[in-house]
Order: sequence, then C-alpha cells, then structure tokens
Amino acid sequence: QVQLVESGGGSVQAGESLKLSCAASGSPFSIEPTGWYRQAPGKERELVAYRRSGGSTDYADSVKGRFTMTRANAKNMLYLQMSNLKPEDTAMYYCARGDPPHSWGQGTQVTVSS
Repeated sequence: QVQLVESGGGSVQAGESLKLSCAASGSPFSIEPTGWYRQAPGKERELVAYRRSGGSTDYADSVKGRFTMTRANAKNMLYLQMSNLKPEDTAMYYCARGDPPHSWGQGTQVTVSS
C-alpha cells in the first residue's frame, strides 16, 4: 500500500520561503507522475506543480518562477521549494501520485501573512 506523508508547512510572512517534503512508502516515485496540489478554504483543490514520468515539470501560472518541484528518487522523496510567498498561497498543500492521482497525503498547512 502506497502512503504519502507531507511535512514542512508553517506560518510565514509574505516574501519568505518554505520547503515542503513528501515521503513515500511503497513503489518508487520515479515510476509514475507526481504532483503538488493545494486547497484554500472555500476553494477547489488546484494543481500547483506536476511532474510527468518523463521528467518534465509544469507549474500553475500563479507560482511560476517562485515554486520549484524536485524529486530525490533514491530517497523516494518529493519536494516543493516555495519562495517569495504571498498571502494568496495560503492553503493546505498535498502531494499526490498517479494520473489521475490515486494516492494522496494528509496535507500540510501553509499560512502566509502580509
């Protein structure tokens, strides 16, 4: 059974940075697409960053140039480096794997104050 566990969330000021981590158990991350998603209160879950099996990564327009998704295959870890955070980035962040996603973590909260 695949399990995903996110960590690294917190409360920061606008302009600061955070790095989220996602640890996977079970089959390696490297064999399927992976992504970071977020959901703000009262809003639908949205895709933040998506990495295809071939390795190319897409980002939501709202985070391009500020967020970077990386993967450490040997450790079965997924990361989301978030820089120049804005209040509108406040949300619960989830990692997921598969297309469509079939496994989700429990989420880690990111709160950005102005």
